[in-house]
Parts: sequence; C-alpha cells; structure tokens
Amino acid sequence: MLTEELKIYEDKMEKSLNVLLDDYASIRAGRANPHVLDKIKVDYYGTMTPLQQVGNISVPEARMIVIQPWEKSLIKKIEKAIQTSDLGINPSNDGSVIRLVFPELTEDRRKQLAKDVKKKGDGTKVAMRNIRRDANEAFKKQEKAGEMSEDDRKLAEEKMQKITDKMIEKVDKVIETKTKELMTV
Repeated sequence: MLTEELKIYEDKMEKSLNVLLDDYASIRAGRANPHVLDKIKVDYYGTMTPLQQVGNISVPEARMIVIQPWEKSLIKKIEKAIQTSDLGINPSNDGSVIRLVFPELTEDRRKQLAKDVKKKGDGTKVAMRNIRRDANEAFKKQEKAGEMSEDDRKLAEEKMQKITDKMIEKVDKVIETKTKELMTV
C-alpha cells in the first residue's frame, strides 16, 4: 500500500517536470523550433484551434519557420494570432505561406532567457517540495488514525525525501541543459 501511495506522489512530481519541459520547449534559443507555436490558437470558423491543426508547419532553415495553412482564407487569422502572441516575431506572407524569421539572439536576451529558465525551474522545485509536504502530512494523518505505525511513517517520509531529491536533481539537469543551449551562440 505504501509503495502505491509513494508512486502517486512521484507521478505528481513527474507531471510537474513534464510541464517544465513543455515550457522550455516554447523558449526559443536562436534556432527555429516549431514548438514555440504550440500555445498559439487560431479562430477557425468560430472555434479557437491550435495552429498545428490548421496548417503544415516546417523548418526549412535554421532560423525560419514556414506555415502553410490548409485554407488560404486563414492566412490573415494566423498572422493576427502570431502578432497577438508573446512570440515577438512579425510574420510575413506571400499569399500562400507565412514565414517567421527568427533574429539572432543578443547576449542580453540570452541572459534574460537564462534567468527565466532558472526561475521556471525553481518554481517546479517548489511545486515538488509542496508535493513532498502533502505526502508527509498524509502519512502523519494515517499514523494518527492508526493506519500506520510511527516507524512506517518515518520510513515513508525517508522514501519520499529520496524521491524528492531524485526529481529535483532531474530538474537541475534540465535547467543546466536549457541554459547551456541558450548561451551557445
């Protein structure tokens, strides 16, 4: 039973890590990455639809993304969605495709993005520590209710601490990898 409970809390921590990885995928590092468009939605016949579902997205060059909408009538709507997003890139179109050209990142912008990466990583670590705290509180309640002995509670808390340490180590590695990617010119 204890193993199942620990697994539940570990899964919650994994989900926090996955959210962080998704966030990092949308941070551009000077190269064109189609994942920067993941959060952009387009008004498609009255329904807000993810950009990937209304056109073909490709990366023909290192710093360019090309979007080819399924319907030509969507070009203006896609451009508007990109302009109103926080992407900071002005789209251009030739009547059939939209091009996004990513400028080379300045040193200041790289440093700012690296700070953001660290801040998001630290937020994930806080979330994981909160999950550990919730787990420990649950173990204490079980001990009070007579469902768990004091020794079992201490063992559970030790195992939860080891899981937390392992997950925070993963977050640190992800932060380091993304920061290195951003700082590489």
